[in-house]
Amino acid sequence: MEEPVMRRLAVDGAEVLVLRDEASIAREAARRTVDALRAAIEMRGTAHLALTGGSSAIPLYQDLAAGPWRSAISWQEVHMWWGDDRFVPRDHPESNAGLAYRLLFDVAAHSGETGGIGAAAVDVLAGDAPGLPIDPDKVHPMFAEEAIARGAGPEWAAERYAQELVRWLPNGAGGMPVFDVFLTGVGPDGHTLSVFPGSSALAADAPIVMGVPAPTHVEPHLARVTLSARVMPAAEVLIVMASGAAKAQVIADVLGGVHDPSRWPAQSALLPNAVWLLDEEAAAGLAPG
Repeated sequence: MEEPVMRRLAVDGAEVLVLRDEASIAREAARRTVDALRAAIEMRGTAHLALTGGSSAIPLYQDLAAGPWRSAISWQEVHMWWGDDRFVPRDHPESNAGLAYRLLFDVAAHSGETGGIGAAAVDVLAGDAPGLPIDPDKVHPMFAEEAIARGAGPEWAAERYAQELVRWLPNGAGGMPVFDVFLTGVGPDGHTLSVFPGSSALAADAPIVMGVPAPTHVEPHLARVTLSARVMPAAEVLIVMASGAAKAQVIADVLGGVHDPSRWPAQSALLPNAVWLLDEEAAAGLAPG
């Protein structure tokens, strides 16, 4: 069931929906994610989902893992990827992969793990959430643990991840990997993924996957691995989520009249394949329309 829409806007070709609250965003994102994955599975027998991190991911993952969506499709046919992650082990509290292992995946996903899940599996193993019944061989973290174990850096992990994308995903225009669903959010400085203001990941010829030095202007101050902004237009469905009063000013800037992705990289996600899901607090600074 679709969530009631408080306001509906179109910004640079992207659909922008203002929903009541963060829970409404999670339910609508879950519905759209499952619908798109179901269509991909019916067409090709498999699907590819790019996961995200941040506060918006938590209610979404809880909805997907414990609600009716858990049995809505064959999750064993879905490859799980990440749009970006911090260059830390999966049991680190700032790991985007760790968040999904903790809240989204069921216990079977942890079989064969060699890097030490640690705190990442506490909620699932404790039975607090059933988790999605996925195929652990179709989960593709960003090689941070492997790089750290080798004494290598984010660039090594980025190169390995690019190879993994080429191996598994269909190719789109310009050789871009095509995700069936790509989830992302908006940071306090207007970044999306780990593509920060002024980042070379905004360039038209940027590598598909890049290592990113630790940012000094936003937390957490950790190195990252990120897909470049040019991957987003190739996705079948791009879902951008933002909620809370703390995001009101940056959402007003990103969706305002000045178009400057080098200043507000999230504007790279204003695309015809995109739906932006905002709650009323995050959308408070938008002009009526």
